[in-house]
Amino acid sequence: MSQKPFIPVLRELARAYQDFESYSAPHVRSLGLTPSQFDIVATLGNTSGMSFKELGEKTLITKGTLTGVVDRLEAKNLVRRVASVSDGRSQIVQLTRKGEALFERIFPAHLSHLERAFADFAQSELDGMEAMLKRLREALAAAANK
Repeated sequence: MSQKPFIPVLRELARAYQDFESYSAPHVRSLGLTPSQFDIVATLGNTSGMSFKELGEKTLITKGTLTGVVDRLEAKNLVRRVASVSDGRSQIVQLTRKGEALFERIFPAHLSHLERAFADFAQSELDGMEAMLKRLREALAAAANK
């Protein structure tokens, strides 16, 4: 059987993600959070909060894991749950003051850490990568909906 032409792209995509995690996760852990906890704090930062559904859509955390991660952040007094004004069955997850202070400290620090990995790329290269990744994401979404 001949190799499909997209297989090398899949390999590089998987390797890039693995290397990103290998570079990003230790720094996040040095800030006192797991990658999933950081993802939630970063997503909630500068917002008035989100429903669990919104958080699940905007983070890389599966629905089954999301509740446990929010529980642990709540135990650290970094997030709180409040009843949704528009939907009584739904809860909104918000950063507490302590969570907001943490976000303001760690988010810029992590962006600076990541910036080192992207420093040698020209803006045109970053724009091209973003466009191609967006195109790939849209193609995968369209294939999933067929």
